[in-house]
Formats: sequence, structure tokens, C-alpha cells
Amino acid sequence: MDAKIHPSAVIAQDVQLGKDVTIGPNCVVEEGCVIGDGTVLIANVVIGKSVKIGKNNQFFPFASIGMPPQLLGIDTAQQFGLLVIGDGNIIREQVTIHPGMHPGEGTIIGNENFLMIGVHLGHDCVLEDKIVMSNYSQISGHCKVETGVWLSGMVAVHQFVTFGKWCYASGFAGVNHDIPPFVTVSGHYPPQIRAVNKRGLQRAGLDDHQQKAVFAAFKKIYRDGDGVFIDRVNKLDREDGLDENVRAMIDAILNSQKHRFGRYLETFRD
Repeated sequence: MDAKIHPSAVIAQDVQLGKDVTIGPNCVVEEGCVIGDGTVLIANVVIGKSVKIGKNNQFFPFASIGMPPQLLGIDTAQQFGLLVIGDGNIIREQVTIHPGMHPGEGTIIGNENFLMIGVHLGHDCVLEDKIVMSNYSQISGHCKVETGVWLSGMVAVHQFVTFGKWCYASGFAGVNHDIPPFVTVSGHYPPQIRAVNKRGLQRAGLDDHQQKAVFAAFKKIYRDGDGVFIDRVNKLDREDGLDENVRAMIDAILNSQKHRFGRYLETFRD
């Protein structure tokens, strides 16, 4: 079925629209964009230049997708990087998502993510799949958010932070260092790891044996009193036959230690 385009929408001539796309009142889609089958722009949505959008996404009113990054001294006429959005995402009202800073680099969003009202996603970020970002969470540039992460309301995130898979951040958390998989974090400057994200383990589909392994590893790392923190992590790292999810926790912690502020992605900064 052909795309449904409201007469008040403004669509560049070279935009590629899939089957059953709906573009509602007062939407703007700039040149070079691709919008996949079944995607809906409800009303007053702006899609910037050369954004690539997959299938069955929903964009709610006043979402601003692919406008130039927020940089001092920026020339909005210059060429920026990519913004690629996968399938089945829900992008609610007033969400802002920026493309990459430089051509050939970009912001990448996976599948089945839910970005609630007022979420901001800065330039050059990577979101994997099945992520929930609650109202007004703010993600700075160059961050990575792995599969299954859940951010509660008004979480603020420093540049270059990595959230490990299936972790959870409580409302108003200010996160300025990497968060390992499967944990909960709250507070700010510094945020504190509080517990295992039991609900995250369940959402991830871990069986009882895998869940027990994560709980046991968490206790050894964060609750046992012997030695300093990194020594406990290194001791666990040397154990044989570690569960793959425990290995993911250890690797995330060890990687974060490679940067003085605990942000592994900073080690790749130009």
C-alpha cells in the first residue's frame, strides 16, 4: 500500500518511503531520508537530512530527529554524520536525537526501544535493543547503551559512558562512569551500585542457574570486605568456568578501569 501523506506535510523530493508509511499533519522530512515500511509520523515530527529509519517505528508529535548536534560554533550548513534507526522503536513526544559529528561516523539505534517524553540522545551514541528510557532522561554524546537497559525518569549521563546490558538506573541518577551489566545504580557524583537488577535478569531470560551465578559474583565483587575493589574483581577474573554473564560483568569493570574516570570509551577519544 502506498504511503499516506497529509497535505500539510513537507517532504523532500528524494525521500524514499516504504509501504504503509504514514506521515501526519505538519511533519517535515528533509532530503536524503529513507523511511521503512509501516513507520508512522503522527504529527509535527521533524526528520533531518539523510536519516535512515527502519520498519514499524512510531514517532509522536514534536519529536526532532536528526537535527544538527549541539556544539559551540557549529555551522548548521556543514555535513554531519549518520543517524540510523532500526525497527519497532517507539519515540514519544519531544524526543531529540542527533546524528554523528563527522561524516562517516554516526548515531545508531537498534530495535524495539522505547524513548519516553523529552528524552535526549546526543551525537555519536549507540543504543542496542529493548531499551527503555523514561521521561527526560538525557544522554550526552558518545555514549553506549547496551541491550535491555532501563533508565528511570530524569537520568543524566556524562559523555562516553557505557551502560552494560540489562542494568537499571534509578530516577534522578547522575551517571559519570561506566555501569556494569545486570546491576542497579542510583545517586550522583558519584553514582553508587546498589544491587543486582533482578527484574533485568528475568527480562533477559536468564535461567535459575545463570541468575544465581550473577548474584554470587555480585556478592564477591561488591559485598565481600576483603581487599580493595579491583583486587576482588581480579580474583574473580582468575576463576575457571565462569558463567558468560559473570564474564560480561568482569570485562565491563576491567575495561572501565582503563580510564581514570571509569569511562572505557574515553580511551578511544581523539
